[in-house]
Amino acid sequence: MKFELIEKKVADIDADIEIVLVVDKNFEHKWVKDRDDLETINFKGESEEVALLPHQKRVYVGAKSLDHDEIRIAAAKAIKALQNKKYKSAKVGVYIQNCPVTNIKAFVEGALFGAYRFDKYKSKKQESELQTIYIAKEDYSDKEFTTQNAIKSINEAIIVAEATNFVKDLVNTAPDDMTPKDLADIAEQIAKDEGLEYTILDEKELAKEGMNAFLAVARASAHPPRLIHLAYKPKNAKAKIAIVGKGLTYDSGGLSLKPSEYMVTMKSDKSGACAVLGIIQAAKRLQIPVEIHAIAGATENMIGGDAYKPDDVLVAKNGKTIEVRNTDAEGRLVLADCLCYAQEKIDIDYIFDIATLTGACVVALGEYTTGVMGFNEELKTTIIEAAQASGELAAQLPFNRYLPKLLESKVADICNISSSRYGGAITAALFLSEFIEEKNRQKWIHLDIAGPAYVEKEWGYHSYGAGGAGVRMVVKWLQKQFVFNKKHP
Repeated sequence: MKFELIEKKVADIDADIEIVLVVDKNFEHKWVKDRDDLETINFKGESEEVALLPHQKRVYVGAKSLDHDEIRIAAAKAIKALQNKKYKSAKVGVYIQNCPVTNIKAFVEGALFGAYRFDKYKSKKQESELQTIYIAKEDYSDKEFTTQNAIKSINEAIIVAEATNFVKDLVNTAPDDMTPKDLADIAEQIAKDEGLEYTILDEKELAKEGMNAFLAVARASAHPPRLIHLAYKPKNAKAKIAIVGKGLTYDSGGLSLKPSEYMVTMKSDKSGACAVLGIIQAAKRLQIPVEIHAIAGATENMIGGDAYKPDDVLVAKNGKTIEVRNTDAEGRLVLADCLCYAQEKIDIDYIFDIATLTGACVVALGEYTTGVMGFNEELKTTIIEAAQASGELAAQLPFNRYLPKLLESKVADICNISSSRYGGAITAALFLSEFIEEKNRQKWIHLDIAGPAYVEKEWGYHSYGAGGAGVRMVVKWLQKQFVFNKKHP
């Protein structure tokens, strides 16, 4: 789908259909030309409500306000309504709230998210005929904006949305078609396409690195593990960040076997690893002036004669010993070694990890919200603000002095699960914190994306399945910290 900014009013653009947003039920706006027809079909202009009027060549969508996420949702709903129709082009005006850049970008992102389909395994694929969306040089409230900034916003939106949709494709792909080696091959191709440095470590090289916790999780799988390390190194980088992703291409729970209903969707346990690939791809294309290291631990957690077991004691890369009491708490073991690897190889200014780490985070925050944890209050605040600006939902889960005691082990340095059923998302993050060096504790953020990474229903502008969680949030954080001035949204 292409987007073109046309320096004309909406009425003067020739297109097969017009997209009109009814904002805050304002049917008196000049762009709402079919009031009688809308009243006849009982269209109320509620948020996410859609009315396609083919004879008038218009599709109307309700939007609660001019907030950027309302614009994203409305754009997605409009595009979904036009799928499987014969329209090849559409036109739309601009809906500015405070900043033209934000809302133009939001509309384009929403349209691309609305157009997203994962039909790899469908024998009959439905191709949308909608090819071009013309964006008029006319605003809902007659606010002025420059063509140059609008075009820049469109291009940026395409980069971010395409990276997010690429991550969705990776996450949605079935486990047999996305083994650790498959994911590593895709990462290598990204590096070659984008001009990034790359290192891929196999099981022998992981053993040389002393990454025994990671290797223990991988032992029972027929598909050997891979550590993926991509590096984007622009000239005069303003900072250096490592972003570490959990890449369980499938998680059976190991010997602590999951109930059958919880094994479905476990292809999504690679969402963190996929997100870091999308982030570095978008950052390179946006030319963000930050050195970025995308590191992913890719493996399967399976059962078999060589599976690691409850009661095993593992030695992590930093020498810390871990008592295994549940093999389904495996992602933190992979991440522990990957975090150690990142800190050993890179002199970081920041270190983030992204993971579908705990069902407890979904219990705490619901399916749609990422849990943000760490020791630096200011850093956590900037992440949550970036999430809000990007359209993602995020909330902080607080540490306290009592929870680390729940990870104490009688036989090793630390236990891989808490001794309590409560606060599991936080204790999982505290487990990871044991593998963050003291000098880096104020530089570290943990993002638990277990909720929004994969949802088995449509929501907002998201389709069924993978949501590309973490990509927009982290890219926006990088931009707000190192590209935009403080007044920029």
